[in-house]
Parts: sequence; C-alpha cells; structure tokens
Amino acid sequence: MDAYEIEVAQGQRFEFGKNWKRFLAGVDEKRVDVAVESICTLLDLGDGRLKGKRFLDIGSGSGLFSLAARRLEAEVCSFDYDPHSVDCTREMKRRFAPNDPGWRIERGSILDSAYVSSLGVFDVVYSWGVLHHTGSMWKALSNAADLVAPRGLLTIAVYNDQGPQSRRWAAIKRTYNRLPTGLKEVFGFIVMGGRDLRFLFGDILRGRPLNYVRRWMNYSDVTSRGMSRWHDWLDWVGGYPFEVAKPEEIFEFLKKRGFALQRLKTCGGGIGCNEFVFRRNDWPARPASQSDCLVSPPLNDYT
Repeated sequence: MDAYEIEVAQGQRFEFGKNWKRFLAGVDEKRVDVAVESICTLLDLGDGRLKGKRFLDIGSGSGLFSLAARRLEAEVCSFDYDPHSVDCTREMKRRFAPNDPGWRIERGSILDSAYVSSLGVFDVVYSWGVLHHTGSMWKALSNAADLVAPRGLLTIAVYNDQGPQSRRWAAIKRTYNRLPTGLKEVFGFIVMGGRDLRFLFGDILRGRPLNYVRRWMNYSDVTSRGMSRWHDWLDWVGGYPFEVAKPEEIFEFLKKRGFALQRLKTCGGGIGCNEFVFRRNDWPARPASQSDCLVSPPLNDYT
C-alpha cells in the first residue's frame, strides 16, 4: 500500500474521490455551465475568458472546475493526491473534452516539494476547499503560493475557524473515518439530517414546504457550485484531515509572501469556507500595510 492507502486504512483520510465517483454520473452540461459561471464570478472575468492563461487545479476532485477552466480557454493542469479523484478527473475529460491536448491530468501531492517544483508557474492557481484537507495546511498553502507567476492569481477556499465548534467538527470527522464502511453513510445522515430539519421546519413555518424539496431536487444553483446536496453532506461530515483558519491569518500569511488581496467572501462567521483571491506582486516581497492590499488593479487585468 502507498501512503494514501495506509492513511485511509487507518481512518486518517476521507476518500473524497469515491464520493466524487458517485457524483460524476449526474454531471451534465447544466452543471458545467454553473461551474463556468462560478469561476467567472470568483475571478471577476470581464470578458469571461482565460484564453492563453495557464490554470492549475490543485486537488481537482471530480474535475468539474478543471473542465470549466478549459471551457474558458485556459491551458489546464489538474492534479490530486487521491487516486480515485484522478480517475474522476480523467473520466470528466473523457466525457466532455476527449483527446484535448490543452488539459493535463496527473497524480501528485501539494505537500511533495519535489513534485511541486517540477510544475513551473501558472497565471491562475485554483484550490477550492482542498488545502485544509492535506494534513499540513500551511505548508500546502506555501507550496501553492510558490506556483503563482508574477501578477498571477491565487484562488483558495479555506474552512473558517470557529474555535470550539471547529474542534467538535474535527472529532465528528475523525469518528466518521474510523467507522466500518457500512456505518459511515448512516452516521453522516444522522449528523446532517438533524441539522437539515431546521430548514424543513423553517420552510413549513413560512408556508413554503416545497422549497425544501426543490433544494434537494435542484443542484444547479450557483451557491452549490454545481454539486449535489447529498455529496456535499458526505464531503463535509467525512472530510478529514481537517484544519481551519481565520481570514486574517490567511491574509497575513500571504501578504508576507508578496500577495495582495483582491477579493474576500466570508461565510459570515459560520460553518463553511472563506473564499480568497490574491494577486502575486511582480516586485520582491516587502512589509505591506492594509492599504497596500486594497489598491491593486482589477482581477481581469493580467497584463
């Protein structure tokens, strides 16, 4: 067994790729369009294109957002540590972009410095909800930052630090991964089903009970990033390793490495990810004030 298989066998890692394989069957053009729109919104693409730009997808998962970047005409490199996720990404390419020379897919780890150094640099480095699952988030973030070309963009989403509540979720996630296979989904349903009831009761009290049903049936709203509700549930309950960070910690960490904050979308202090877009300065890193990070050019200025 390789390191990944050992970690899974010891209950130290969630098999994200197996979850994505179950999701993959439901991917259609509508979900692809949602993913494309998500990237356009996040990066504030005025012309809606990444033509001629190099796009790196760290932890490609299902491959949906790699495909979206390719639809936006970027040259795409995707990699993932989970072999099942690599298979998913390759299947996504086979179905939607067969024999496309502009999309390269590999297996690799963002924690493997030798592998990372072999990749070169990219105009857009994208890692949504991945770095906090590596087991060494700050090293992963540092390595990801090294892959960004001067004036390039680093786009990340990292779990919000909620203090004691985050520690409770870490315990739930550890428990999930140590359970026998047959009990994991039952445990996930118990954990998330109880939380989901409040949405049902809220819709009933507002006189709109069908809204709850529609949220389960319609996965294509932008907020879901094209992913299904059930697969998001399992991803959340099982997602381990699990680390968190306050927005200001991410800001300070990358400011010291010569990055300027371009966009920040928080989860309002609750469960979920804070989303960041940083631009790498084309001058050497230096101490920067808060105001330095708020006067950068628009996101669609790649010149």
